[in-house]
Amino acid sequence: MLSYLIRRILIGLLTLLFITFFVYGLIRNMPGTPLTLEESTNLARELTEEDANRLAKHYGLDKPWYEGYSVWLSRVVQFDLGRSIPKPYTVTELISERLPATLLLSGSSLFLTYLLSIPLGLFSTATKDSYFERGLGLFLYMLYSLPAFVAALYLQILFHQKLGWLPLANMVTDISEFKNLTLLEKTWDVTLHSILPVFCFTYGSLAYYTRFVKSNMIEVEQQDYIRTAKAKGVHPFKILVVHAFRNTLVPLVTLVGLTLPALLSGAVILEQIFAWPGMGSLFFESIDQRDYDTTMGLVLMFSVMTLLGQLLADVLYAVVDPRITYD
Repeated sequence: MLSYLIRRILIGLLTLLFITFFVYGLIRNMPGTPLTLEESTNLARELTEEDANRLAKHYGLDKPWYEGYSVWLSRVVQFDLGRSIPKPYTVTELISERLPATLLLSGSSLFLTYLLSIPLGLFSTATKDSYFERGLGLFLYMLYSLPAFVAALYLQILFHQKLGWLPLANMVTDISEFKNLTLLEKTWDVTLHSILPVFCFTYGSLAYYTRFVKSNMIEVEQQDYIRTAKAKGVHPFKILVVHAFRNTLVPLVTLVGLTLPALLSGAVILEQIFAWPGMGSLFFESIDQRDYDTTMGLVLMFSVMTLLGQLLADVLYAVVDPRITYD
């Protein structure tokens, strides 16, 4: 196992090197720079050619992109992600500020997805070919086919504009008023604002995971040991939960590992629609403002989480299935 982990880590480092090199080259060759964009959008500030050259040299924008990448990489090796050019913060500070908002949405969504999809998948297997199961399958298929950003717009119209039950956007009602609320009032305010985005984050994954559990359970039910357990008179619930479901964990943990990056990456479109101050909106802002260090810091974090998720899935294989070994 140790040699396998070392080999995977070395391959992961090479993969990270390739990804960051490729992405840095792409963003540095996009039209415009942080300085030219700031000058075109901020009419009150007119940079002279001397100031522009001085700032470009200070931020390393006067160098070719491959030299800029080597400078960025040398800082990353020292655990320094750099500073944002448009904002007076370090990249680490920006990520730390936006991370809790994304974890609130993605963590709640992931928890609800597994909490509901596994029982629904087991129930669909137990009631296979019934009218209720077919109706549930059709409903889940319709949910999976509905784009989340379309659902978000309709839900905003219904629950905010028509009914007035839920806030339209943002994470809190008013930041100045929010500071004066009690802990219970703050929790309730954030909960109200997060209902619609959490629902939009969740329903597509819920539909997919439920169908995934059901399809794997139906496949496992065709195995000989399940028929043997039925012939011995084992209770159907025990067959379903103890024998069949346990053997669907191997493909299920694959999804657990692959969903790990989603915990931190957020969703750019949904966070823009709901004006949610998370990682997805930060990623969009950094690209729009040509904030190279922030973009690269986020790309690096998302890539690391993706590789760790895949490694975690491989390790969990051996945990849930003793037949799998990496020795």
